[in-house]
Amino acid sequence: MSEAAAGLVARRIVMTGRVQGVGFRPFVYRLAHEYGLGGQVKNLRGDVEVVVCGPKASVARFERDIVARAPPLALPAIRSAEDCAPPTAGGFHIAESSASDAPQVSVPPDFYACNDCVRELTDPSDRRHRYPFINCTQCGPRYTIITALPYDRPNTSMLGFPLCAACLREYRDPLDRRFHAEPVACPACGPHLEYCEPGAKRISGDEDALAAAVAVLREGRVLAVRGIGGYHLVCDARLEQAVDRLRMRKRRPHKPLAVMFPQCGDDGLDAVRADLDPDADESAALTDPARPIVLVRRLDDSRLAPSVAPGLAEVGAFLPYSPLHHLLLAAFGGPIVATSGNVSGEPVLTDAAEAEQRLATVADAFLHHDRPIVRPADDSVVRVIAGRSRPIRLGRGTAPLELELPTELPEPVLAVGGHLKLAVALAWGRRIVVSPHVGDMGTPRSEKVFGQVVADLQRLYDVQATRFLCDAHPGYATTRWVQAEGLPHSTVFHHRAHASALLMEHGVEDAATVFAWDGVGYGEDGTLWGGETFTGRPGSWRRTASLRSFRLPGGDKAGRSPWRSAAALAWEAGIECPVAVPDPIVREAWQRGLNAPRSSAAGRVFDAMSAIVLGVLEASFEGQGPMWLEARAGAQGEFPRLPLTRDGEGLSRIDGSPLLDWCADRRRSVGERASAVHLALADAICNVAVAERERSGIALVGLTGGVFQNRLLTQLATGGLEQRGFRVLLPGRIPCNDGGLAYGQVAEHLGRLAGAAP
Repeated sequence: MSEAAAGLVARRIVMTGRVQGVGFRPFVYRLAHEYGLGGQVKNLRGDVEVVVCGPKASVARFERDIVARAPPLALPAIRSAEDCAPPTAGGFHIAESSASDAPQVSVPPDFYACNDCVRELTDPSDRRHRYPFINCTQCGPRYTIITALPYDRPNTSMLGFPLCAACLREYRDPLDRRFHAEPVACPACGPHLEYCEPGAKRISGDEDALAAAVAVLREGRVLAVRGIGGYHLVCDARLEQAVDRLRMRKRRPHKPLAVMFPQCGDDGLDAVRADLDPDADESAALTDPARPIVLVRRLDDSRLAPSVAPGLAEVGAFLPYSPLHHLLLAAFGGPIVATSGNVSGEPVLTDAAEAEQRLATVADAFLHHDRPIVRPADDSVVRVIAGRSRPIRLGRGTAPLELELPTELPEPVLAVGGHLKLAVALAWGRRIVVSPHVGDMGTPRSEKVFGQVVADLQRLYDVQATRFLCDAHPGYATTRWVQAEGLPHSTVFHHRAHASALLMEHGVEDAATVFAWDGVGYGEDGTLWGGETFTGRPGSWRRTASLRSFRLPGGDKAGRSPWRSAAALAWEAGIECPVAVPDPIVREAWQRGLNAPRSSAAGRVFDAMSAIVLGVLEASFEGQGPMWLEARAGAQGEFPRLPLTRDGEGLSRIDGSPLLDWCADRRRSVGERASAVHLALADAICNVAVAERERSGIALVGLTGGVFQNRLLTQLATGGLEQRGFRVLLPGRIPCNDGGLAYGQVAEHLGRLAGAAP
């Protein structure tokens, strides 16, 4: 009897998305057995091919549930589904991976230690009890250990750890949770810890090394710990002396430090709630599988050291995401500072010998392990703004981030972003992949890691870019690198990239008015932009408004010297600077136009007001003054209205000068003056949007650029716009800061291609 006559059907289903390295094939195997279907499942260098044969109703349910019931870490989608010839072999099996098909690779990010593995970690009867590298198909490292694709054990840094008999049985059993869990290991066959302290004998053995590391923390000293994507510098987060010691040695006097809390309680957040006050959205972000650093309000009676986040009302908090972190936090019994193990601004260090050499003056001791880290991945950072968790930095757990393009590219392109908060993007066909955070360019290590990430993305995805995209700033290291490579390249102006990123992320084809506000970016007239408003769509933007420009004394120096921005705004308004000017020669140079480029940057306006209101004359990290200003501000109060005028070119200009007298008036409290800055600028945004709607009829408004990491400004502007009948777009998956520039460069490039099409 034929298959059709027996009421049987056979289907070939090709699955795409995140379907490798997440236990998808074992899931398909179990699902097929549940429905009594025959066939096979196999990898296709990124996609997964499933052939099933059985009763028509059962096959239909299988095809539905292959998406609906997929494992939590999988993000599958059906690329194609068609009838096919029934398989010749009986039963259902998992076939060997294939490398012969066209590449449709998806590189998974690194994942947290899942609840099942954490339970085994603490179970004395389990053979992996207290093993610092326990994992399964639903957790553990991915991006940082992959050397090639398809994602199989020989193509990872676990190649040097042959499986013992017990692990091999689990690895080969399709019904086991560790079937083809590529990093799988146990104490008998896997990586191990080593403790090192200068001048002392190295300590091997997981328990002894861990005990020595915990002793360092209890003594108030600084420890460097090798994690999944690199090293952390850690110390007791409740001991002011320990935090001060770390700050002094790392030469990081004010920049906030992240704090890792033990995971305990029903939802894992009891320890967090002892010091912080997470709302429902922040709690969800903290317990997300990505385990990002989440900015959370500090309790008034928090026991965290005051110097963890000086001048701020929030602390960057996260939960342990590797088994080693779980063991370390549980043994220590309290929260620890866990900041990137690097030289400031550079990518996190990954190599043990290099870490010992470069962190020798910072760390008192080192907790190493011998699982090789192929490439660095710093921690991801998010902040809940306007009711949604929004990325500040893409990193471990969130990147590589793959998204779909609205139209197909005619050739593969590589976008290299800007200069600070660097991430790169590879795009081809209808796909774009954004790399994890690389760091700030300008040092040999940053440029080395940048080159590695560029090469790795193309090699892993088996895609060779034939065109580069870069920022228009001629001085950026990434722009110079692109020019030196000799391939065809296109430049994209900084703020157009910001605006285009926002619209492409939301899949918007209609025209919009987008505010692109940040610290500084190279403008199309050769000045330093940063308070711009564009109307249009990717590839066809029209600059319609801007903050009134002013000459910045010292140019780039203004970013770390807020007094310079205060002086610039005051002198431009024809009044004396309300804060001290350290060197009177600066004014003379400013008057003569020497090293005083014009700027319209909103970030510099915030810098100026932080200098006037808070006395932040010098900043030890980017954004220090504006962050402190936000921390002191409220959402209500009086504020000056900022005039909106037209210049000779028909551009609407926001005049921020009324803020000078207001913020210099010491009869008002610091909180009132800090609030006025946010309220006045949010009101100005609304007024510009209304004026543009009257002119063009556009009621769709976007807010992007690094300034909109400021939650208070963003929520005030969003609320005001919505009250006036606007639909508001905010970045949701792509950072609004320069970490999203590479994505935006691709978006702008696509827009240009669409505009040039006949």
